[in-house]
Amino acid sequence: MKLRIFVTLKPGVLDPQGRAIHKALGGLGFAGVNDVRAGKLIELDVADDVSDAQIDAMCRKLLANTVIENYRVERA
Repeated sequence: MKLRIFVTLKPGVLDPQGRAIHKALGGLGFAGVNDVRAGKLIELDVADDVSDAQIDAMCRKLLANTVIENYRVERA
């Protein structure tokens, strides 16, 4: 089973990478970009018998820092 894990910073957490991207886009002449938030996409291929609880544990224990990040799991 293929999974996509989207990891994003929680609202209110400063995003220096997003800020750098925003500045670079402006420097390249791209107008109209109001804000940029950078995140991670992690793709996993797991066995069909891996439970939702196990997937959630993987995210909480390793893939996302739940103090400052949210995550969302999609089955591909």
